Amino acid sequence: MWSPDEIASLCYNHFNKLPKRGKPESGREWTLLAAVIQITDCPEQKTVQKQVVSLGTGTKCIGRSAMSMKGDVLNDSHAEVIARRGSVRYLTEQLLKAVRGQSSDVFCAGSEKGKWRLKAGVSFLFFTSQTPCGDASIFPMSGSEAQPCEPVKETTQNEESEPRGLKRPADQETRQKTKHPKINTSDKQPSCRSSGDTEDKAEAENKSCSERSEAEPLDLHRTGAKSVPDGPKDLLQPGLLYHHTGLLRVKPGRGEPTLSLSCSDKLARWCILGFQGALLMHYLQEALYFSAVLVGKSPYSHPALRRALHTRCSHVKDLPSGFSFHDPELLQSSLEFPHNHTHTKSKHTHSQGRISPCGAAISWCAVSQQPLDVTANGYKQGVTKKALGTPQARSLICKVELFHSFLKVVAATEDSELPETLRGKDWKTYWDYKQAAGSYQLAWTQLRLQAFPQWPRGPRQLLLFQ
Repeated sequence: MWSPDEIASLCYNHFNKLPKRGKPESGREWTLLAAVIQITDCPEQKTVQKQVVSLGTGTKCIGRSAMSMKGDVLNDSHAEVIARRGSVRYLTEQLLKAVRGQSSDVFCAGSEKGKWRLKAGVSFLFFTSQTPCGDASIFPMSGSEAQPCEPVKETTQNEESEPRGLKRPADQETRQKTKHPKINTSDKQPSCRSSGDTEDKAEAENKSCSERSEAEPLDLHRTGAKSVPDGPKDLLQPGLLYHHTGLLRVKPGRGEPTLSLSCSDKLARWCILGFQGALLMHYLQEALYFSAVLVGKSPYSHPALRRALHTRCSHVKDLPSGFSFHDPELLQSSLEFPHNHTHTKSKHTHSQGRISPCGAAISWCAVSQQPLDVTANGYKQGVTKKALGTPQARSLICKVELFHSFLKVVAATEDSELPETLRGKDWKTYWDYKQAAGSYQLAWTQLRLQAFPQWPRGPRQLLLFQ
């Protein structure tokens, strides 16, 4: 049907065909890539169509003070988040086609009035070129491995340097001096599992890693994402005692805290709530889930990814109709993204200055108009200061733009065909429409209560735009 290398190659080739704008400078800048792939199984033709419907690159987040009450700024521009938001844009256009009676590649009428569901044979995969930041990134290194990102100096008296995190650089916190019991790492040993490996083989590899660790001191791959303010904290001790596992984490900003949860946390949330978001659930009979999560060649641990996406929330129950815990297949490709940190470092020359993450984020999705969107610092790349706050400065996947696209679906729906949650209502704000998606909000409440009670709540005033 498809292989991880086939999906990775599909995504990398799609990226190569995009215009140069927003791409990293060879040998000096690096970035990460993520994509949503639509799989359409056509048994009558005995074919399987594989299509990239959304692709994103990026490594940045904005701080709390830069967030906008107009919903016109991208708070989180990590590749995984960009790709997911682009997929929502694609799904919204496909839903608009269905509502208008046009042919949709995704949706067909559901059994409930005003509701839609996926067409038979349609499913979605999620690809990311590197292990998601946060909990999935925390696992022991092999003895010969080096931290994949450059070290960053700590502000300590001894001027000691500490390796940066696995995925995105962040200032390291000063180590605590107190001793703590050794953390049990049996569920997060590194695995070189290929796409065809069985769980038994993965367990055998983990056992081998565990036996090796008794002879060699191990260090952890680290993440720049910090534990949430009200949650347990990392130990910050040497080696395996640096991180706690299973924690909710927020991404680092540029010198300022952010409100953006790690990509590991967001992927876990999508395993319960679906990746379509609250607004589209007004029209959908069932949430949309990824059938597989694939990671490109990079430092990777199957047990750590499973812990992050499965173990932390698979026990959640009492979910409303249309929602359930979805356990995606977890696979790794042997193909490496040519614009990641490792490749960039290999091509780097001294005359180019220091290696840095690319400041731009690219969003491409399979929509009929303006499929490409390039941003920097949460706004369209190249926008002038004078234009900030105007519609011309907005990313096409920011909250307010996606909201307006959803309102077009509502306006195109005949009154008699409106979903019950929208019938006879006079909602005004983005917050109103999100809260009115009752089944989604109930599922979110159950997820918070049972798995993520410390998930931070963003300020409501940031969601009151129209």
